[in-house]
Amino acid sequence: MKGQFLTDRGKVRNYNEDAGGVFYNSFRQLLAIIADGMGGHQAGDVASQMAISLIEEKWKKSNELYSAEEAEQWISQAIIEINESIYAHALANSEYEGMGTTVVVTICTEEFITISHIGDSRCYLYSESGFNQMTEDHSLVNELVRSGQISKDDAEQHPRKNVLLRALGTEENAIAETQSVWWKHGDRVLLCSDGLTNKVSDEELASFLTTDSDINEIGKQMVELANERGGEDNISLLIVWHDSTLKEGENPC
Repeated sequence: MKGQFLTDRGKVRNYNEDAGGVFYNSFRQLLAIIADGMGGHQAGDVASQMAISLIEEKWKKSNELYSAEEAEQWISQAIIEINESIYAHALANSEYEGMGTTVVVTICTEEFITISHIGDSRCYLYSESGFNQMTEDHSLVNELVRSGQISKDDAEQHPRKNVLLRALGTEENAIAETQSVWWKHGDRVLLCSDGLTNKVSDEELASFLTTDSDINEIGKQMVELANERGGEDNISLLIVWHDSTLKEGENPC
């Protein structure tokens, strides 16, 4: 498995509140994560970086996960602990009051992937069944779409498009959605913040993922397109390609 993370400040923002990374435990299992921070006075980048650092530290100490059930338990506990840490940090530091972050995280083994998310950062999977969005945005407009009050087209221009219903670190308890699916050689996972999905359609994302180009080059092209269309937000994405099993002793990084 290969993973590539890219992030860009965009054309408008003065700083980047997104964070992410690709990490391996000692059993060569991969964890991919993207976090899109929120909060005034650059508190958003504190929240997102805390989420990344905490899960990286925890993952590198983890045991090998043999089943989807184990992976789901591990990721659920990790999110609980990270939420508690961010929430406590905000309470202890008035300048970070109200800070939080979205998070989308995927554990990738040879047989399955486990996906968990809070907020509107997304996970997509490209496989033999096509290109599918695996997560549902925890946002006001998505709930309006789901309930039939507005159309998907209306949602794109809705004035409260950026209002989240869930985030990591903003409340004492965080509720993430977690699922596991099988995947195989040749499949690709895309994690991304809304800085990408607000500018690039699902159809366009699919066209990028179905090419034979290097995943780093694919990611750069996605970022460039989002910036060409305004780049009002930070843009982050992460691609994991199930190419082959690592050979014994090979460095995955």
